Formats: sequence, C-alpha cells, structure tokens
Amino acid sequence: MKSTLAQVRTYERSVQLLMVNQFTINLGFYMLMPYLAAYLAGPVGLAGWTVGLILGVRNFSQQGMFLLGGTLADRLGYKPMIIAGLVLRIVGFATLGLVESVPALLAASAATGLAGALFNPAVRAYVAADAGERRVEAFALFNIFYQAGILLGPLVGMLLTGVSFRVTCLVAAGIFALLSIVQIQALPARRGDDAKRGQDQEGVLSQWRGIVSNRPFLLFSVAMIGFYVMQFQVYLALPLEVRRLGGEGTFGTAAVAVLFAVSGLSTILFQTRVTAWCKARMEPGRALTWGLLTMGLGFVPLLVATAVPVPDGGVGLWLLAAVPPALSALLLAIGTMVAYPFEMDTIVRLSGDRLVATHYGLYNTICGIGITLGNLLTGAALDAARAAGMSALPWVALFALGLACAAALHGLHRTGRLASPARDRQREPATA
Repeated sequence: MKSTLAQVRTYERSVQLLMVNQFTINLGFYMLMPYLAAYLAGPVGLAGWTVGLILGVRNFSQQGMFLLGGTLADRLGYKPMIIAGLVLRIVGFATLGLVESVPALLAASAATGLAGALFNPAVRAYVAADAGERRVEAFALFNIFYQAGILLGPLVGMLLTGVSFRVTCLVAAGIFALLSIVQIQALPARRGDDAKRGQDQEGVLSQWRGIVSNRPFLLFSVAMIGFYVMQFQVYLALPLEVRRLGGEGTFGTAAVAVLFAVSGLSTILFQTRVTAWCKARMEPGRALTWGLLTMGLGFVPLLVATAVPVPDGGVGLWLLAAVPPALSALLLAIGTMVAYPFEMDTIVRLSGDRLVATHYGLYNTICGIGITLGNLLTGAALDAARAAGMSALPWVALFALGLACAAALHGLHRTGRLASPARDRQREPATA
C-alpha cells in the first residue's frame, strides 16, 4: 500500500484528487444502493414492479445520458460536469431518504443516474489528459481507488442502515456535499484540447457523426461489451449460485461477502504489479486479449463444479458452494486488472485525443446497453438451467462469451485497428 501511495504522489495534484474523488463517489454510492430495494419494498411498502421501475429509471438515466454528459464535458470543460454530477447526487440521495411518494422517488432515482452520466466521462477524460504518457499506470491506480470504494461502501452502509436507511441516505448526501466543496476549491479547471483550439464550435450532431464513423472505435466498443457482462456476474450469477447451493442463511450471506472481498482486495493488492508486468511484456491489444480470455476462464471452476455430485450437507456442501465461485471471482478480478488500464488508454488512442469525454460517453452507453441485454440473457440461462436440470448451461455460455470477445480483440489487434489513428495535424500540448 505504501508503494501505491508513493506512485499516486508522482502524478499531478488534479489526478491525485480525482482518484480520491472516485473512491469517495463509490463509497457514498455503494453504502446506499445495495440496500435501496429492500428499503423500498419493506418500510416504504412498494410493490415489486414499482421497486424495479425506480431502480430501472436510475440505470436508464445514467446509461442513456452518458453520451450527452461526455459531449457537455468536452464543450464546457471537465470540472463543471464533475461538480454538476456531484450536486445532483446530493439532491438525489437526500430525496431518497426524505420522501416516500412514487413520483418523488422516481425523480430522485433519475437524478442519481444522470449524476453519474455527467461526471463519469469527465473524470476519465480529465485523468487521461493530465496523466499524459502515463495513462495506463494512472488508470491502474484509479482502479484501486475505485474498487476500494466498492469494497468499503456496503460495510459502512450496513452499519448505518442498521440505525435507519434515512440516516444512510443523508450521510451519503453529506459525503457528496463535502466532496463537492473540495472539488470546487481544489480541482483546477480543465478543458480538452479541442476546446482549447476552438474546435468545440463544431455542431454536436456533426461531432457525433464523426465519432459514429470511427469504425475501429465502434468495433472495439462492441467487442468490450463482454468484458462488462462477465465482470458484472460477481454481482449476479455468482451470488445466485452461492445461494442456490449454500442457502439464504448465514453461510450463504458470508460466502457472498467473500466473493466481493476476493474481488476487491485482490485488485487493491495487485493491480499496479499486474499492470507493470503486462506493460513490460505486451502491446495493449495483447493485454486486452489476455484479460478477456482470463475472464472467460473464470467460469471454468463453476463449470467443473457442475460435474461434482452435490452433497446433502455439511462441510462438503459448504466447500462446493463457496470455493468454485470464489475462484471464479479471483479470475474475473485478475482479468479485469489486466484489461482495464489498457481499455481506458485504448479509448483515448482511438479517439485521436479528440473529443475524449464524448468517446468515453458513447463507449459507456454502448457497454451499458450490452450489460442490460447480457444480464437478461444470463438470467434466462440460469432459469433455463434450473428448469432443465442443466446446471452447466450458464457457465458454458459465459465461457464462450469470453472466448468470443478475446478472439474479436485479437483480430482487431492483429489488423492494426487498435492503433492510434493518423492525425492530419500536430497535436498541441495540453494545458491545465
């Protein structure tokens, strides 16, 4: 951890602040969101479909508005969008804890989603700009802070929700309020190179058409959908498998907690070492290929476990319910560690350092749509597997997804489509 902090201190103050910013954002978000559905269905007393609608509105408002958030960041500057997103989170989280009417809850949920759409592309574009040639290493460190927030958030939320969910909401809103004040005072104003040259005067639709015509970027975005679908199974398929075998009691809850701990702690401890090893030995395209291949292999322990007879109980059942999912979570984390820093860097390279936040926005929208469809298909595969007695079906499908996406990235790398596009003009140095 000391070496990680030492590396962080070698970056610009803005990059350091944005890393802490992302940790705090995830801390506040994950101390509240895992417990929202239970609160809405329990104390508030909403029907299941209404709870699903409220949560769906949050996801739709974030994924559907990423492109707009990225475009605004490129045109107006990164800092205003970061601040606007944080302020929206304050309003959204406070409202979730203070109101019980469905229209107000829907508005609050939409606000929390739109907040993410505003600050996510801006933060990543800002980090990429100020990290310069050290983008890959910077995003490796960024992922450590990102995962640390995910790991700590639910634990803090569990303690606060034990008192009152309203307390959890207000504390989360307070965290975002404090973060907003810090960002307003300490984060330097930053705009992309295009805004600096006055090229943001080009029409928005014209900019979007130019990005959509960037075929290598679109192919890369589609190929990376599988990365996010597989990564999300730590929160979907793996916990369901643990509870299917281990039950809903104390053991099942503890085993699911182990999944999250394995995923988060392995990233915190090993991300920078994995990135340094990969960068010294591989081109970005190869690293991405190996990352997705490793994630695909992450479902092999679960596939192998389906061939083992399920014990009636005791230690054997506990081991079968806990060990294969934990191994899968570890392999998924390793694959993510390999791929993520190069993924973020590749988006910048394929953009040609032009309209970087907008590219991040469109990329997030494409992957977000893919995650939604992928999770629907994964859920259907899990249901079909149970109904037909074919417990291996979802793991075969996810393993095949990993192989297919790795093959697609390998093809893009071999054909040179992951290289930086040629520029007609000399790039000017960025200024803060």
